[in-house]
Amino acid sequence: MIKAAIFDMFETLITLFESPVYFGPQIAADAGIPEDRFLALWTSTEHDRTIGKFTLEQALENIFKECDCYSGELVKTIAEKRKESKKECFNHLHPEIIPMLKKIKKRGAYIGVISNCFSEEADVIRKSVLFPYFDNVYLSYEQGVGKPDEEIFRRCMRAFSVNPEECLYVGDGGCLELETASKLGMKTIQAAWYLKEGTLQPVQRKSGFIHAEKPLDVLCFL
Repeated sequence: MIKAAIFDMFETLITLFESPVYFGPQIAADAGIPEDRFLALWTSTEHDRTIGKFTLEQALENIFKECDCYSGELVKTIAEKRKESKKECFNHLHPEIIPMLKKIKKRGAYIGVISNCFSEEADVIRKSVLFPYFDNVYLSYEQGVGKPDEEIFRRCMRAFSVNPEECLYVGDGGCLELETASKLGMKTIQAAWYLKEGTLQPVQRKSGFIHAEKPLDVLCFL
């Protein structure tokens, strides 16, 4: 019996690609830094930003100082644009996301989230329209550990007092999350409703996993 449905956030519950993106290239352009130089510095901070060692503002400050273009105003302006781009994602939900969450609740299962995220994303998630549906949220920025480390999965399961075989894990498949969930003994589903070929999305369909073509299909596996 499935007691907890645990979801990835990005490209599963929300997508970054239905609204204008504000990634490294866009930040570099606004800061007036050559894209290749900015991306080398930006990418090198990704892991530490993911596990809470750097906030967005701290990372930007360090990079801008390295590139001799630092100002507090520039950091503030770019940080706000980045945060607004993340907020905008919640205005482009698949129409079945909230109905799916409501139906899972109605069936008596817990809803959890395990997500790799940065400081600006953690804040937006907690203030989002989806947050009230979640019983437990495990964000890498807050936990100091991220996917595919088994520890963040185990923490979520402990919070629900459930065994792996009582969990359904649903994700787009980034960060080897499906492989880790499956290895732990969870039932695993690849969320395919946001996946589109020819986009910047880092993940496509994975063989060896069941695919859910739309959010309400998840209910078939509870």
